[in-house]
Amino acid sequence: MSTERVYGKRQFGHRARLALSPVLVARADEQAHAARTMWNLLHAWWQMMPKGKRTLANADAAIRQARGDIDFLAVLPAQAAQAVLKTYFQAWKNCWDGRAEAPNFKGRFRSVMSVDIPQGRDLNISRVHRRWGQVNIPKVGRVRFRWTKDLPVGKRANADNRITGARLVKDALGWHIAFRLQTVEPRPDNHTGPEVGIDVGVTVPLALSDGTTYDHDPWLTQSEQAKLLRLEQRAARRKTHRKAARSTSRRLHRTYDQIGRLCAKAKRRAVDWQHKTTTHIAKTYGTVVVEALSITNMVKSGKGTHEQPGKNVAQKSGLNRSISQEAWGRAVTMLTYKSAREGGTLHKVPTPGTSRRCSECGLTTPGSRESQAVFVCKNPDCGWVGNADHNAGRNILHLYRAGLALVPAAGRAVARRARRVKPATAR
Repeated sequence: MSTERVYGKRQFGHRARLALSPVLVARADEQAHAARTMWNLLHAWWQMMPKGKRTLANADAAIRQARGDIDFLAVLPAQAAQAVLKTYFQAWKNCWDGRAEAPNFKGRFRSVMSVDIPQGRDLNISRVHRRWGQVNIPKVGRVRFRWTKDLPVGKRANADNRITGARLVKDALGWHIAFRLQTVEPRPDNHTGPEVGIDVGVTVPLALSDGTTYDHDPWLTQSEQAKLLRLEQRAARRKTHRKAARSTSRRLHRTYDQIGRLCAKAKRRAVDWQHKTTTHIAKTYGTVVVEALSITNMVKSGKGTHEQPGKNVAQKSGLNRSISQEAWGRAVTMLTYKSAREGGTLHKVPTPGTSRRCSECGLTTPGSRESQAVFVCKNPDCGWVGNADHNAGRNILHLYRAGLALVPAAGRAVARRARRVKPATAR
């Protein structure tokens, strides 16, 4: 491979389902709870220590002492404990840079159970047959995982293509392992495909400027939706009859687990559809243009205040839920790296007026969008009629061709620190 063709080392992940026995599940749960406890102890240590002594060396000495004093922390491997320490300090750096909120305590039922395996050499991955492989998890044992992607193991692994580590993650569907892979890819040729503008929506998830639309069926079938409704009603009924200051019953926890499994199944189907759709778009079009949407502001609650209550609160709540289910930000993130991998580019343009402007004559007249799907230009000299989402996609592409694409300062995104966050003296 020539030096001119090398695109560079790329880090990406691959997630696989683990097949754990009840004994191994208990071991993995113990490690996850120990990792969460280690995080909480670090946070308590951070709050107690003076700013001048909040250093990585002092924190490392503190967790070593905690592992010696507290017996159940010993089930967590030493390298996994070091990973918790690094993750905690990185969380504070993200807070100081304004990319995230300040780290806080992790609750037992509100946080995601996970354990990090920082060293790839500890995994010792082997393939059993076509569908299953085996991986070594420290202090858990040799377990099988679903083999759905060819991994660089054995003779196929080298300094440029290898597995650098993994992370165990538990969701409503069980334990999974997320491998961290490093590979060297050749620099792709410039994509010669056409330009396209994409309008995202709720009724029509993705509408392209050339008239193409991408739609999907409901993430849950009718029987699954009916089952989810029954479970939610059962949970609400049991929660209503629960006495105050009493812990949640096991029956209610089991109901919550069933709801979580259905929601996880819906999310898995949504992510699969987005991956397939964005891959097809990235391979077809050389330049992809989207709106710079502020999704956080779009899904804000409409309740208002006690003095000025909001209007149509139930309708706004349903709209917010539909926007969150479509996950527009995740689709744009997929398009960004997949377009770059195929040699294309992704650009963002301002959002105002893209749905109300006529893409044929360029004028914005009141009442042109008669419904969600119909756009009729009220300009007497135009009178263009077409699909409203298609019209918005054409306007998005027009803004890019007019040179109105948003260019970050100095070619990169500028991270701004929130006003309420003050950097600590010791970093």
